[in-house]
Amino acid sequence: MANLIFTINGGIGKCIVATAVCSAIKKRYPKDDLIVVSGYPEVFINNPNVKKSFSFGNITYFYQDYIEGKDVKTFLHDPYFTSDYIKEKKHLIEIWCDLNGLEYKGEKPEIFLTQRELDLFQRQVQVDKPIFLMQTNGGGDTNKKYSWARDIPSGAVVKIIEEFKNDYSILHVRREDQIGYPNTIQLSGGLRQMLAVSLLSKKRLVMDSFLQHSMGALNLPSVACWIANSPKVFGYDIHTNILANPFTHNPELRHSYLSKFNIAGDELEFPYQNESEIFNVDAIIKALKIEKNEDILSE
Repeated sequence: MANLIFTINGGIGKCIVATAVCSAIKKRYPKDDLIVVSGYPEVFINNPNVKKSFSFGNITYFYQDYIEGKDVKTFLHDPYFTSDYIKEKKHLIEIWCDLNGLEYKGEKPEIFLTQRELDLFQRQVQVDKPIFLMQTNGGGDTNKKYSWARDIPSGAVVKIIEEFKNDYSILHVRREDQIGYPNTIQLSGGLRQMLAVSLLSKKRLVMDSFLQHSMGALNLPSVACWIANSPKVFGYDIHTNILANPFTHNPELRHSYLSKFNIAGDELEFPYQNESEIFNVDAIIKALKIEKNEDILSE
């Protein structure tokens, strides 16, 4: 029996994507033990494909326990540096599998919540209307409140809230330092707590961040908004993907290296005249109402 060492460098969303790769690894090596090292070990709790899950900050004696004198296979490559990723030729999961010599068989992300987690966390939610769950801003630089490259513009968010506030309790997934809105309830806390609550939601609005991947993993159809990145690489068929409008301004790309845009939202690279041009908000609202699973060009 070998130890399969799978290392993931990146955020929560990338770790959730990696659960699909875990499934592919175990299909190839069913008798071996999969050991995952990442920044977010909570993503892999109760995953039947994962023997042990470690954080980068808690790997004391790892070499002695899992490598020295053992039969070891490693999966250490980062798919973000492949030509297929840079040229957006395939979904990230397939690229990751190809990189590690694994056959891709349509594996999807998976998150495993226990009944006790569901009972505990869902009981804490006290609302009197159906739940509309939304994430409007991603992670990254905590000093920067907004990234035009992936966040939903504030003007659009306000209009969406106005449309649904009377019929839904709007739970907004965000950190304390991120933009908040009237007529919403902040939903924060641990990842598994937020995901347990998401299973209670009736409508979901997400963007290019961890909740988009989480809803894919939990099989919860959502409306997903895309600007710099592509649903072809990061998205899921279960979602209704809203694509940003065509650019109206030639961006300054002198700092671009392996991707056209910096996901943090470099102001020089902004390809519109103003934020109101990014999405047709009516297209987002329509998608939220009809929940039809097809990509929509927001124009």
